[in-house]
Amino acid sequence: MNKVRTAKVATVDELKAKVGATSTAVVTEYRGMTVAQISTLRRQLRTLDADYKVFKNTLVRRAIAGTSVQPLEEFLDGPTAIAFVNGDVSAVAKALRDFAKVTPTLVVKGGVLDGKSLSLKDLTALADLPSRDVLLARFAGLLASPMTTMAGLLKAIPQNFAYGLSALIDSKGGAPAPEASVAPETAETPAGVEEAGSPASDDTATPVAEVEDEAPAVESDSETPEASVDAAEEPAE
Repeated sequence: MNKVRTAKVATVDELKAKVGATSTAVVTEYRGMTVAQISTLRRQLRTLDADYKVFKNTLVRRAIAGTSVQPLEEFLDGPTAIAFVNGDVSAVAKALRDFAKVTPTLVVKGGVLDGKSLSLKDLTALADLPSRDVLLARFAGLLASPMTTMAGLLKAIPQNFAYGLSALIDSKGGAPAPEASVAPETAETPAGVEEAGSPASDDTATPVAEVEDEAPAVESDSETPEASVDAAEEPAE
């Protein structure tokens, strides 16, 4: 008798610990399932961070009284196995639904999520949702999308401006060819010809005074001495 009472107390304490660790749970009926099938389902749910175990309804009611999962009481009818969920409830609901398709003796009855009761319809809707990781990835993609779009726009602005400028230049006949730089031409002075205004070399330059001195004096007829004229008029002997 004491052993039975001790076992019940231990079960209630275990349930209270599970309820204290999570406020999400799913109630199923396992009538007609074999021990092997229950063990297989338990292993699958364990990978989803859910603890699946068979409990007596009376002990469950005693353990959940006054807790956030007390709404589970409405589903405590018949052989009961409860999955206490610490992970993604939608993934657990999907696993239970898929397992029930293969094993019709498993009946999903309802559950509780954060203190609110979940009907079978609610659990079916949760099972149809993508997993938590997929939803987070989609949410991250939505957050990153505006930044990606903005970066693309900022990148496209200079590109479009360059394309538009190029099209405008082409419509005007193209860009003018760059003028070749021409160095100022230096006038070539022929050999032997000096530039105007440049001083003559020492060998060829003749001072004006010297030219005037060397020029022969030309006497005009008016300045010829009369003696010379008379001498020219004398007849030769």
